[in-house]
Formats: sequence, C-alpha cells, structure tokens
Amino acid sequence: GQKGKFKPAQEIVNKKLKFPSELLDAIQEGDLLRVQQLLQGSDGILQQQADSEDRAWREALNLAIRMGGGEITGTLLRYVKFDFRQIHEALLVAVDTNQPQVVKLLLDRLDQEKSIKMDIKSFSLAFFDRSIDNARFAPGVTPLTLACEKDLYEIVDMLVQKGHAIPRPHKISCTCLECSNGRKYDLLKFSLFRINTYKGIASRAYLSIASEDAMLTAFKLSRELQRLSCKEPEFKVRLSAVSMPRLGSRFHSPSILVLRVAEEEEQLDSQAFEEGIPNLARLRLAVNYNQKKFVAHPICQQVLSSIWCGNLSGWRGSNTLWKFFVSCSIFLTMPLLCLVYWIAPKSRVGKMLKIPVIKFLLHSASYLWFLIFLLVESLFLEHKHHIFLGRNQTVWKNSLHMVWVAGFFWYECKEVWIEGLHSYLLDLWNCLDIVILSLYLASFTLRVLVAGRGHLHCLDAPSSPECYYFTRAGRHEWQPEDPQFVAEVLFAVTSMLSFTRLAYILPAHESLGTLQISIGKMIDDMIRFMFILMIILTAFLCGLNNTYVYYQESQRLGKYVLAFNETFQFLFWTMFGMAEYSVVDMPQYGLAEFVGRALYGIFTIVMVIVLLNMLIAMITNSFQKIEDDADVEWKFARSKLYLSYFREGLTLPVPFNVIPTPKSLFYSVSRAGTWRPHNPVSHPLQANATLEDVGLGGESRRSYRLQVVKALVQRYIDTARREFEESRRKGNPGTAQGLGHW
Repeated sequence: GQKGKFKPAQEIVNKKLKFPSELLDAIQEGDLLRVQQLLQGSDGILQQQADSEDRAWREALNLAIRMGGGEITGTLLRYVKFDFRQIHEALLVAVDTNQPQVVKLLLDRLDQEKSIKMDIKSFSLAFFDRSIDNARFAPGVTPLTLACEKDLYEIVDMLVQKGHAIPRPHKISCTCLECSNGRKYDLLKFSLFRINTYKGIASRAYLSIASEDAMLTAFKLSRELQRLSCKEPEFKVRLSAVSMPRLGSRFHSPSILVLRVAEEEEQLDSQAFEEGIPNLARLRLAVNYNQKKFVAHPICQQVLSSIWCGNLSGWRGSNTLWKFFVSCSIFLTMPLLCLVYWIAPKSRVGKMLKIPVIKFLLHSASYLWFLIFLLVESLFLEHKHHIFLGRNQTVWKNSLHMVWVAGFFWYECKEVWIEGLHSYLLDLWNCLDIVILSLYLASFTLRVLVAGRGHLHCLDAPSSPECYYFTRAGRHEWQPEDPQFVAEVLFAVTSMLSFTRLAYILPAHESLGTLQISIGKMIDDMIRFMFILMIILTAFLCGLNNTYVYYQESQRLGKYVLAFNETFQFLFWTMFGMAEYSVVDMPQYGLAEFVGRALYGIFTIVMVIVLLNMLIAMITNSFQKIEDDADVEWKFARSKLYLSYFREGLTLPVPFNVIPTPKSLFYSVSRAGTWRPHNPVSHPLQANATLEDVGLGGESRRSYRLQVVKALVQRYIDTARREFEESRRKGNPGTAQGLGHW
C-alpha cells in the first residue's frame, strides 16, 4: 500500500516537523518500522519541514533511494512535505540508480501537488539551483536528460508520458533574457548545461520515444552539432562525441529496414519511381547530410547494388574481362543504341538502357567520345597551325566540341529541374560543371564576337582599319586583350578541366575511387597550406626586394627588382631548386650582400626544409586517414555516384539528349492541357522533410510509413531493454552501450 498513490485527503499543516536524529541510521539499516515511528507524530498528516533542516531531509530522502528502499521512500513521502527542489534531486538520484518504481512514486508526489505544469517548467531552471549536489550531477541536469544520457528507456517513456520534454538550446548568438542571465550567472556552467542538454536530445532513448521520425531528427541534430562545434571550438571534442558518426549510426539498423520497406512499397506504385527505380529520398537525405557510416552499411549497400544492376543479376558476379567487353561494345555502338531508344524507348533495348549501370556506361562512353574530339581538335591545331594563326578560319572549324557543350548545358538544366537548385549546388561536381560550361560558352561567344564585329565593320567600311584588324591582321598585330587571345586561353583552361572531370566516374572502382578521395583530401590540405606559404613568401619577398631595390645597376639580383613579380618568380622557383643562388652575391656592397645572403638562406631553410616537409607530412596524414577508413569512404562516394543515375529521365547521353524524343513530345502534348507547377522528384535537403515526404502517395501511404517507423523504433527499444537487462544479469550495472545488428 505504501507504493500506491497518495491520498488527496491528506492536508498540509503549518506545524514544522523536527528532523529525528536517528532517522538516517534507521534508513541505512532498512528498518521500516522504526522510520514510521519516527515520522508518525501527527496522525499521518503531511508535515512541513523546518527551513534550517532542508539539507538533512534531502539527504534522508536521497539515502533511502540509494539504499533501494522503495517502501522507506514511500513512507518519507507519505509523512513529510518535500518541496520541488528536494523532489527534483530525489528524482535525479532515482534515475541515476535506475529505479523506475521510485521515479513513479516521486512523479505521483508531484501530481498530488496539482502543479505539474509549473514543476515541469521549473526543471529547466535547475541551472540556477545551487542546492543540488553539483559534485554528483552536471549543471542544470534534469531527470529526463539524465535518463536519456543513460539510455533508460522505461524511465524516459515514463517522464515523457508525464509531459516532460527537453527544450532545444537557443542559438549560441541568442541574446534573450534567459540566455543573458545564464551567461552572467556562470558562463562555464551555462556552456556545460547546453552540452548536457544536447547529450539528452541526442540519446537513443529520447530520439526513439520523443521523436515521430527518429532517423530524420538524428540527421538534423548531427548537422546542428557539427556546426555548433565550429562555433564553440573550446567544446569541440565534447560536441563531436555527441555528433555523428556516432549519432546517426545509432539508427542505422531500423532506418535501413525503412529503406527495405520503402523499396518494396514503391514497387507497387508506379508514381513513386520511373521504370522500377525507387526514389530513395531518405537515402539521398543521408548522403546530403554526410552520414557516411549510415550510407556505407552493408544492408544499405545491398539495396543500392540491387537497384544499380536492375534485372542484370549476373553483372555483379561477372569477371572483369566480360565487363570490359560490354563497356567497349557500348562505347562503339553508342549512336546505334541511342537511335534505338529514340525510336522505341519501351523496347527490350530501351528498357535495358534505363538500368542504372547501363545508363552509367552509356553516359561515360559519351564523355569519352567528347574527350576524344577535344584531343583530335588539339592535334588538328598542331598540324594545321598556320590556318589558325590569323583571322581567316571560320568559327566552326575549331568549335565542333560545342555540339557536346550544348548537350551538357541541356543536361544540367534538366538536372536542376529534377533535383532543385539547392540540392544541385550542394554537389561540388555540379559546381565544376557550371565552371566548365561557362568557360566553354565564354570562349565560343568571344569567337563569335570577333567574327561578328569583322563582318559588321567590313559591311559598313571595307577599307577601314577596324575591318582590316578583325579580318586580315596577323597575330603579331593583335592587341594583348584581343578577344581571340582570351577565347584561346579560356579554351585551353577548359580543356584541362574537362579531362579532370573524368575523375567523377572513378568511385565505380574500389582502388581508383579510394585514390580519387585521397587526392581530394590532399588538394584540400594544399589549399590550407597555401595561406601559410603565401605569408612567409610575401615576407621574404618584401625583405629581399627592399634590400636590392637600391642596386638596380647590379648584374645580380638587383636587376630582378625592376619588376616586383620577377623577385617573386625567383623565390618561387627557389623552393624547387630551380633558381641560381649566386644572384644574391653583390661583392661591391658588402652589407647589403650579407643581409641578402642571410635572408635568402633563412628563406631556403624555412621554405624548403620546414614548410615543404610539413606539407608532405600533412598529405601523408590525410592519405593515412583515408586508408584507415577506406571502405566507408569509398562506399559513400560510390553511393553518391549510384544515386546520380537513379534519377527519373536523363537516359539519353550527350549530345543525343538535345534531340526531342517522340516520348517526350507525347508527354508534353498530353500535359499541356492539364499543366500544374512542377515539383522536383526529390527534395533531399528539405528542412521539414518527414517520413511522409519520402515517396509520393496519399494519406494511406503516409500513415503506413509512419506505422512502419513506429514499429521499427519500438523493436529498437525492446532490443535495447533486453541488452540492458542482460548486462545487469552479467554483473555490469552500466547502461547498454550499443545495439547489435538485428
């Protein structure tokens, strides 16, 4: 009976109850009868405490909970009026010792006070309460955050059912009254309070019980914590420990099953995918949130691989020689295959070309043909360079590649239309495509501009200097900023970038994909290293320039300072051992020569011995990090490549995609009468995307998806509880540290 709810007939009187001196001994001995005798002084009426004995009563209640005496705890609550702060600390002790029954007793005690709303809100003010034992509990910790940190699912569920919640911390730059008071009160405690709050929100228990879509919440919270760790670098280690990959990987098992269910369901609804290719919007969301371990999970990779190969079940098991033969066949017959698809997209060949792996080979073949055309144009320029020295060549003689460029431009426009601009710009390869297309179009536009101006000037005045300049002038007569000079330089740079774009397909192969990722990380290291290098290079550049600027008549380094960039080139090539060190000698000016030699020697030591070796060490470290986690990195990069070919449409490769197909014309005509604003096929980065938004469908589909998630999360919770109980039976009373694959 003492574990039941408190009778509302009990009343609180003004009489103060004196703390019995033998109470702590009785509690420690577990003597329930003695405790009742010491407290039953007013015929069972709930009695007020003396203010001076607050700490003593608090210790008595906490001791009873730590001793595991549920009946003694109930007796104390039955006879003594405990205030909110005492109940709060008692709840922390009960949660810390994992006693759900005692937690229920204390929550019922709060219910009896009929001020549950005020009390729950007051938990968030515990940060300012100095009476709580801060030696045992973190600043501002609440029962719910403590239970969440320990992954005590039963207690978390109990508290959530009572209306308890963990409010999201405000932004780090927030200047509201609550945040301002917290910073003024104790800045360190305020920061620790925010971190502990995030720990509670990011716990498996809270995400599972309090979130409608735990997977999406974990993804968004992970990104929020990563950004916060950059804004608060002093707590970066703690915030990173809470953040991904640890956070998102907690839900990889149930979320992968969601993908399985979504795939099976979407195969029943032709609106959710095109020709058997699921949308997989949730997986796209994981990719864009950079959840590498989630995406690289074996089950997730199995789903992707099955979609990638389609009904070509033997493709994955075939040997490399056969795959190479198929790839070469597609490369050689690409125009014929595109013609068949253009005429009969629903034919057997047309359906085969829609399989992602065949679509990938087809588009790769198209890009290789484009690069071959660039090489042929370069060789043609080399052998027929006399034709291109002046203005007598036509625009189209060296612009055949623009046929592919037009196709690329249309392809990118359709990609933006399908994905949405925001999602499109998040892929750095797409940004490179924009740069390449812009340079190609700029180069072609300048060539057309030169030809157009020449035509217009000669049309108005055939004998004018402008007509001569734009039609018959030799290259040596052109101005330095001539549009054709600029066009040729832009074309040269763009050709180089076009070949580097070929690295996009490398993740399809494990070894090449890993190398591509390593090179990307190394380039990132070099860019960061360039800031330090430029600072030191500029410092010595100014020093040497100011030392030798007064001796420009010298035949040594003095002649370089006639142009500031000449000194820069001298120092730059010194780093690679390609400069003559004797140029710093100036025997007729001893002091200047000594200072110049000293500066040049120090520069060589700092730049060549220290900084370049530091760069090598940085690159080696980056490469080693990639190698240590090569499997995850490669699978993540490959998944992004796979998903780019799971999109609706975009089957025909460049440049055949610029020719409207009968199918597209039919769809355009059929939709013309019932036009509606277009929605992109998938919105992987929608901030408010929930599981209902993963696929297309009605309310029944969304309800079904929500039921699936809830069922999976409940299974996840049951698994966690079983593992926790098993760990307790084995003598390890700690919390469940992780879930196995189920």
